[in-house]
Amino acid sequence: MDKGKSLVKTIVSVAIVLGLALFAAGILNGKDLMYHLKNRGELGPLTRDDINYVKADPVTPSGKDGTANANDYKTLYPEIVTTMKENAEHKYVTSYLTQDPYLVNIYEGYGFAKDYGSARGHEYTLEDVAKTERPHTLANCLTCKSPNFAKLVNDMGVSVYTMPFDEVMALMEENISCYTCHGNEANDSGKLVVTHNYVTKALGEDHAGIDPSILSCGQCHIEYYFTPTDKETMMPYHDVASMDPEAILKYYDEMVLPDGTVGFSDWTQPSTGTKLLKAQHPEMETYLMGKHAKEGLTCADCHMPIEMTEKGSVYMSHELLSPLENEHLLSTCNVCHKDVSDMKVFVQKLQGRVTARETEVGNKLSAFKDALAAAVTAGTMSE
Repeated sequence: MDKGKSLVKTIVSVAIVLGLALFAAGILNGKDLMYHLKNRGELGPLTRDDINYVKADPVTPSGKDGTANANDYKTLYPEIVTTMKENAEHKYVTSYLTQDPYLVNIYEGYGFAKDYGSARGHEYTLEDVAKTERPHTLANCLTCKSPNFAKLVNDMGVSVYTMPFDEVMALMEENISCYTCHGNEANDSGKLVVTHNYVTKALGEDHAGIDPSILSCGQCHIEYYFTPTDKETMMPYHDVASMDPEAILKYYDEMVLPDGTVGFSDWTQPSTGTKLLKAQHPEMETYLMGKHAKEGLTCADCHMPIEMTEKGSVYMSHELLSPLENEHLLSTCNVCHKDVSDMKVFVQKLQGRVTARETEVGNKLSAFKDALAAAVTAGTMSE
């Protein structure tokens, strides 16, 4: 009996020593072991509750216009600045016009028939807007390409939108960066700030009902239009309930234009004479109307991995990723999708079905456009 107790005591002692050794090894030899110690078993993945938020004295902005940029925060938030700059690695571009040729036909007479590619990492926003083959004479095309543009509008007002593109482009210092989502308040525990004032104009007090970590992304990842009077960027709704496609179409159809006519359109298709709209990238709207928002998830939960430094400090990576490209993000999906054995295959099958349907509808729209154009040319249809 004594030997049995002694054996149990020895096993427990060895387990404790081994556990402490593993913990120490994690601290001394890198974040991977630390991460898995934190995330194994019933402990679950790292969450926002594990993040070490820093409240520090304000930094001195080095931007010529008074914006605090990434270099200003690199001492305070070294991991965040490093991971943010890693977005430069995401430089591949898919040409939608090559991938989906029907778009060239549908967008006849519009800039997107000339140049329409997938977005690259945030490190390329200014370069890409400067190189695009879509014409842009006014500065409003810079709305979401640089924090310096938001600061300029905040300082000077909506007149900035109608300034010459080249004149304003020369003033831009930085691609999407700290000020875009934090203003100059990042030192205040990573406080999120809506820096684009058209958001509060469109949503009013209702914007307070949207999680800041959704709205900070959503201020750019939205459907938008340029107002007919001053070319200001604007959103076509006033609350979350009005973000669905039918309500947005109604908003555009009922808009009174400066000449007194009713109905807003992006362009007129030459061969059919049809006034058309092009949805931009209604990602926040699509998300807020879906089930993931109802479950309380945010953009950051699915696109910004929570990481741990070698010293055990937990932070939110600012390298923006697809969950399919990051095992930590992908593992969080199984918190709800417990019955899915291979989440990547599950998602890819969904994407495949959506893409097939999208292609089917796109080709039908293209064929319809050709039939209508033929009827217009033949004079067999009235206006």
